Amino acid sequence: MQREEAAARTRDAADDASLTLEAYADTIVPGEKRWPGDRAVAGAAPGGGAVAAGALELLRWDATGISDGLDDLARRVNEHARAYAEEVGLELDPEVPPFVALEFEDRTELVARLTRPGHPEKEFWVLLSLFCTMAFDSAAHLHTADALRDGHPGLAAMGITRPDADGLWRFQNFGYGRELARLHPSTTPSGSPA
Repeated sequence: MQREEAAARTRDAADDASLTLEAYADTIVPGEKRWPGDRAVAGAAPGGGAVAAGALELLRWDATGISDGLDDLARRVNEHARAYAEEVGLELDPEVPPFVALEFEDRTELVARLTRPGHPEKEFWVLLSLFCTMAFDSAAHLHTADALRDGHPGLAAMGITRPDADGLWRFQNFGYGRELARLHPSTTPSGSPA
């Protein structure tokens, strides 16, 4: 316990929170490690996951409404990780936050427990999970054209096409296989009403 406390004191609390939140995001939408010694990203899936998609940036965005409480959520999930490790007999590496020290399978099991119906904190963890997913599947914190230009892994995985050179999306094939309505004569070239 003394070794763990000493290591924890040498780490910066903000770094701990960031690593923990990245590990949580990677548990929700796994991706490949960013470098060989990456501890937050477990490397459980090929390609970029939630972390590469900018989950930490989205979580810290004040528009989410949860940015002020992230340090508390990181602290809470680390407390749960400590309790989980004790319950199943795991020894955690004191060099990283407890949740980060868990193997991917244990992270997944813990998140499953936290989001299960009846868990008293379920709404916190479901909300955090939704924002992690949102970073991957919609890049809500980024302009879509910029995200596509920069190779956003989630939008690329879903096959979202890039806009035309003028920044607008046009589709050569109609979604229902036929034109549903003729263009109104007052429609401007940008598609807006006159």
